[in-house]
Amino acid sequence: MDGTTPPATETARLLSLQRTAQHREGPPNARVRIERLQELEDMVRKRADAFADAISADFGNRSRFETSLLEVAVLISGIRHARKHVKWWMEPSHREVDMNFWPGSAWVRPEPLGVIGIISPWNYPLQLALAPLVDALAAGNRVIIKPSEHTVNFSDLLRRAIRETYKEEVVAVVLGGPDVAVDFTRQPFDHIVFTGSTAVGRKVAAAAAENLTPTTLELGGKSPALICPSGSLSKAVKSIALGKFLNAGQTCIAPDYVLAPRERAMEFAELVMAEARRLYPDLGPDYSSLISVGAFDRMTAAVNEAELGGAKVMRHPAPSDRERRVLPPVVVVNPPQASMLIRDEIFAPVLPIIGYDSLEDALHWINSHPHPLALYVFAEDRREQNIVMDQTHSGGVTINATLLHFAQEGLPFGGVGASGWGSYHGRAGFDRFTHQRAVFRTGFFNPANWLAPPYGKRARRLIRLLMR
Repeated sequence: MDGTTPPATETARLLSLQRTAQHREGPPNARVRIERLQELEDMVRKRADAFADAISADFGNRSRFETSLLEVAVLISGIRHARKHVKWWMEPSHREVDMNFWPGSAWVRPEPLGVIGIISPWNYPLQLALAPLVDALAAGNRVIIKPSEHTVNFSDLLRRAIRETYKEEVVAVVLGGPDVAVDFTRQPFDHIVFTGSTAVGRKVAAAAAENLTPTTLELGGKSPALICPSGSLSKAVKSIALGKFLNAGQTCIAPDYVLAPRERAMEFAELVMAEARRLYPDLGPDYSSLISVGAFDRMTAAVNEAELGGAKVMRHPAPSDRERRVLPPVVVVNPPQASMLIRDEIFAPVLPIIGYDSLEDALHWINSHPHPLALYVFAEDRREQNIVMDQTHSGGVTINATLLHFAQEGLPFGGVGASGWGSYHGRAGFDRFTHQRAVFRTGFFNPANWLAPPYGKRARRLIRLLMR
């Protein structure tokens, strides 16, 4: 060894560059933030078709309409919301001053954290890379994005698009596999956002903790759809089938499984399969492929295991295609308790349906598993809705539908417990990536001077006054 310092990684170089620019220029004003958000919207609009083509190529086939609806449209809505409100979010908020400290004043000044690192997944590669970017830019930060190595075409296009839109001292993209991701998490960012599996999320949190870097973790999990005794099967069927089979089930907040009254479970299963056949009659261009052969094999094995264990399995009539990674919708009624479909997050177009005898039993089932990222409650009775929300925990809830809480920019989006921590979207995202700096300014005299040594009668009188 010659004792020389190893060359800095690309992430380290960009982090140093952005931090230097941050210190040099200070917090950007509202006009600059709005301009950066407008540039992002222009970038997405200009390349919407190219992004959809690249994502489809990475998947084998990914519905271009679903990319437009679930990624592009949702993203543009978030950008517009932030652009409209950011000026008001930035305003300092004045706070009450105790009378003992009059005539001083106090306020909270929202300030950028600094440089934010975003590690995004493959399942919604555009939306989940750029939605945190929207909030980070609104909060005045600089950002480095590490997209998934599983979406090679998209990730390369994203890097080129970002380079053409921003100086790298404002926003940059680094590409690479697990080694780059490991190095990324070990850099001293001011905040790291990770979207992915719980297992990897633990590693990200542990690596970030070495630098005391705060994290936002969006980790998914087994999100249940609960059909209460008062629930409408027609509402549940349409919403659950759509929420489950969009993107071939590869959605972090897709309904992972359904809890239905035992006497209605089989009827519901038949209705869901009929709806799947209506939505995707021939598994044409609107039906997405699985991301890998490994994902296809894993889920085929899980369904076969459940069937051998005595579960009732209903399959879409279209044939499976391992080479193209096309797995038609599958419904599994009452899979064995120890089966993979019960243990693991599914992330595929396979829907287990579990019958329950009482609402209390259903709530016990949910609470005996880690807290999910989303909970879907189907109940016409408001009392039942409240019982479910009072007696469960989840990141978010949609009542009598699926997925829709995610699309509300006025609502925070995030997990709880094993499904993650920290929320973003809209004001919640601005606050997440902002330091709320407390400021106190004394008036024409400083009352603390009265408490300085040497302590005499005046100081003792003041203590008695403060402690009244």
